[in-house]
Amino acid sequence: MYYTGFADEAGRSIDTQIDATRKLGWKHIESRYIDNINIHNISDRKFKTVATKLNEAGIQINCFGSEVANWGHDPFKEEDFELSIAALERALSRMKVLGCKMIRGMSFVIQREREAFCPEVEAQVFPKVEYLVKMCEDAGVIYLHENCRNYGGMSYQHTLKLLDKIKSPAFKLVFDTGNPIFSDSFIGSKPYKKQDSWEFYKNVKEFIHYVHIKDGIFDEDSDPNHPRAVYCWPGEGDGYVKEIVSDLIKSGYDGGFSMEPHLAIKNLDADEQTIAEQKMQNYIKYGQRFMKLVEDIK
Repeated sequence: MYYTGFADEAGRSIDTQIDATRKLGWKHIESRYIDNINIHNISDRKFKTVATKLNEAGIQINCFGSEVANWGHDPFKEEDFELSIAALERALSRMKVLGCKMIRGMSFVIQREREAFCPEVEAQVFPKVEYLVKMCEDAGVIYLHENCRNYGGMSYQHTLKLLDKIKSPAFKLVFDTGNPIFSDSFIGSKPYKKQDSWEFYKNVKEFIHYVHIKDGIFDEDSDPNHPRAVYCWPGEGDGYVKEIVSDLIKSGYDGGFSMEPHLAIKNLDADEQTIAEQKMQNYIKYGQRFMKLVEDIK
C-alpha cells in the first residue's frame, strides 16, 4: 500500500508539487495539471523539464490523471473521440518515459436527455472505450475507469455493464469515494436519487485497482444541472471513507490511496501568496489526516 495524490491541489508548479510530496514523506504523485495544463498537453520542452525534476527528487508519477474520454467529450461527436485518441497517444508516450503504468480515463459525458440504459448511447460508448483500452493494453498500461460524470459513473450497474462489455486485463477501476455524493443514480424512474458511496463500492469492489480519496456532503442549494458537494476532511463527510478504507485493508488491498481534497480556500480575497500557502497547507494536512485515519484503522 502507498500514498499519492493530485499534487496540483497543493500548487500549480511541479516544484511546489514535489515540495508538498516530500513534506508528506511520499514518493508518488498522481499527475493531472502542471501550471494549469494537463500533463499530456504541456509542451515537449516543459515535459522534459518536469521529468528531469522528478528524477532528481526521487518522485515517481504513479498515474496520469488524464482528460481522456471525460465529461468534456461527447461519444456522438467523432472529433471528440479523435481528441481522446490523440491525448492518449501523447500520454502513453510520456508514460513510457516516466515508467508510469496507470492512466485515469472515463467513458464520455452523460447523455442526460436520453434514457438511463440507452442502446444508441451504448453503441457509441462501448466500442470507443474499448478502442482506448486496447491502446493501453498494447502499451502495457492499465486504463483505470473512474466513477465520475460519465456513462460508467451513472450507477454501479452502468460500471458493471461497461466491464462486462470490455474484456481486457488492461481495463480496471479507480474508485472515487466522493463522487457518488453529488451524482445521480440513473436507476429506476426520475427524479433519480443520489448515489450511495458504500453501495457503489460494494458492488464494484472486486474490480477496484486504485482509490481516490475525497469526502464531502451534498450541497442541497447547488444547481440541479450542476450538482456539487461541500468538501471536507477525509472521514468527516458522506463518502464512507473510513468504512471503505477499513474494508479494503481488511481484504488485503495493497494499491494506492490518492488524495483529491477539493477543499475550498477560505479567503478568496487574500493575496496570491496567502492563497498559495493555504492550498499547500490544506493538501499536506489532508494527507496527514488520511494517514492517521489509516493508522487508526490498522
